[in-house]
Amino acid sequence: MNAHRQHPPHFPPPLAPFHGEVPPAPDWFNAALADEPERSFVTVQGAPIETLAWGRRGDPGLLLLHGNSAHADWYSFIGPLLKAGRRVVALSFSGMGGSGWRTQYSVAQWADEALAVAEATGLFDAPVPPVIAAHSFGGFVLMNLAARHGDRLARAVIVDTPMRPPARAEARRSRPELLRSAKVYATEAEALQRFRLLPPQGCAHPFIADVIARRGLKQTVGGDGKPGWIWRFDPFLFRHFSFGRPLAELRAARCPVTLVRGGRSRLATPELMALGLERAPAGTPLLEVPDADHHVMVDQPLAFAALLRELVPAAP
Repeated sequence: MNAHRQHPPHFPPPLAPFHGEVPPAPDWFNAALADEPERSFVTVQGAPIETLAWGRRGDPGLLLLHGNSAHADWYSFIGPLLKAGRRVVALSFSGMGGSGWRTQYSVAQWADEALAVAEATGLFDAPVPPVIAAHSFGGFVLMNLAARHGDRLARAVIVDTPMRPPARAEARRSRPELLRSAKVYATEAEALQRFRLLPPQGCAHPFIADVIARRGLKQTVGGDGKPGWIWRFDPFLFRHFSFGRPLAELRAARCPVTLVRGGRSRLATPELMALGLERAPAGTPLLEVPDADHHVMVDQPLAFAALLRELVPAAP
């Protein structure tokens, strides 16, 4: 049986030992977080799309796309590492993070959001086309975008995306009983202590997990009228959802493609990445981030930033 189909090992919640307190972090990480982005919203097809941006307009552009149930702040410690000579932007897809919710979602619509954000934040103002890098589920969005608008891009970088539609999302779409209202936690600390990376994996850098978890929460009022905390994504996102045909779109990409895999990823297995290379445009390279699991920006943030730095030219 392939590793990605085996029962995953148990990993304890990475923030449980900290009881809601912020874990200690290295200086480079604290400096990156202190380099605050421009925060704004771009309205796309009626929904406000949360947008983070670093660097100068007119410099070569990089757009960063997140995975399922994630948000733009998964890149809040990556963007500052790349902004020298570049315009770096991250967004939250509709239904996630601080972006608006919809009654229906699709990969193609998220691709439209990505393109609109790239236009609105000046990524096409440079003398060279922008690069778009997408992690995990975001890779399906980038495949769609590369097939439809790849002639406007310098490169599509698809990071640890399993080269098949995610089975969990398909199952939820076909079994509506799996969709339920978001759990309300009484305190922020309680929610943080329950946070886990999905798919399950270990976490050697709890200071990164704390940022993406803490910035992935929002305050609410529960059904009992008491204040609480919930995760910032639409729990019914997959009730009405369209994937499209990601592997066919990868084959139809109209720009160069680079595939990236975490060196020990259990999700983007070597077998699935080989399938991706078969479907990708001829000459597509496969790169690895050593000693990284699926969440490469959590496991090896500096190595991941270095890889992107090599793929996106910088202005002097």
